Amino acid sequence: MRVSNVISVLESIAPLRLAAEWDNVGLLIGDVDATVRKMLLCIDLTDDVLTEARSAKAQMVMAYHPPIFKPISRLTTTAEAVVYRAARSGLAVYSMHTAFDSAVGGTNDVLAGLVGIKAARPLEPAGRGGECKVVTFVPPADLANVAEAAFVAGAGRIGNYLDCAFFTHGIGTFMGGDGSRPAIGIPGQHEVTEEVRLEMVCPAARTGQVATAIRVAHRYEQPVIDVYPLAALPEDCGMGRIGRLARPTSERALIERIKKALGAARLALASGHPAGRTMRKVTTVACCAGSCGKLFHTAIAEGATFYLTGEMHHHDALAATAAGMTVACVGHSNSERIALTHLAKRLAKAAPKLAAAVAKTDKDPFEIV
Repeated sequence: MRVSNVISVLESIAPLRLAAEWDNVGLLIGDVDATVRKMLLCIDLTDDVLTEARSAKAQMVMAYHPPIFKPISRLTTTAEAVVYRAARSGLAVYSMHTAFDSAVGGTNDVLAGLVGIKAARPLEPAGRGGECKVVTFVPPADLANVAEAAFVAGAGRIGNYLDCAFFTHGIGTFMGGDGSRPAIGIPGQHEVTEEVRLEMVCPAARTGQVATAIRVAHRYEQPVIDVYPLAALPEDCGMGRIGRLARPTSERALIERIKKALGAARLALASGHPAGRTMRKVTTVACCAGSCGKLFHTAIAEGATFYLTGEMHHHDALAATAAGMTVACVGHSNSERIALTHLAKRLAKAAPKLAAAVAKTDKDPFEIV
């Protein structure tokens, strides 16, 4: 297989459009035409994981957390050293991160299955991130200039692809009124001219800049610019999960199930339920992998009394327990790593020629001592 083939499979599992706007997902390092026979799956691309990839003769790594997250000003043996070593060795590195969290069957669905949530729904349903479709009409000779101006202003980005657009040919009509200065024809006379319909996706926050760029690059005195809001993504995608258990379950039983699958958990018990007492029964549970402490407000509003997450700030934990919720924090990456085994199984079915294995050296930086 080629890297591009593996990317297609990964994006079918977790479409990049599901990722949070602040995230950096997709292929971060590598050549799309390179050959891939073996891939390692990990949460973090560390020196140990990189060494393991080399020893295993893997050509690609799916690092859940993006090893390139913020803009890099230097890439040397001491600055962003892991990224430098990966690139120098020819290793392809892909990140799924919040796209996998939000996707059906992704990180949060795995957690929901662990605690026994039935018919899980997102705590925070995914939307198109406030995207719009910008449409304008240009003479064929001006298509490239107008499109380029719109791209520079922020239009035409879909996931990891830039300068995306679609155009169709047609016929436009107009008549310039008094005081007009048409680029084609003369005022007071009906004109018929060939035009191209140009359409591009655009973040809603950038539509003003894109429209201005189109007007500046356009030869028409008053170019037509249409902006259409795009519909939301399916409701089964989004951050976190919440739902009812198949049957009421004691908090103690839930905690034992979590500890068995994920290791030790830090507990913040709901007010009035000290650890030494038999714990109450739970019917509605919420979960969210990683650092999702603030979503407890939504979970409580939706009726959850038990919340499983990776980590939560001190004052959020106080507020959650005061509101009657018990919180189990299992560590940031520990809440995510369980999904890698499930991902490896899905890849085995979707790409049988690809040997995908979970990295043995990938682990949470914190240990219980």
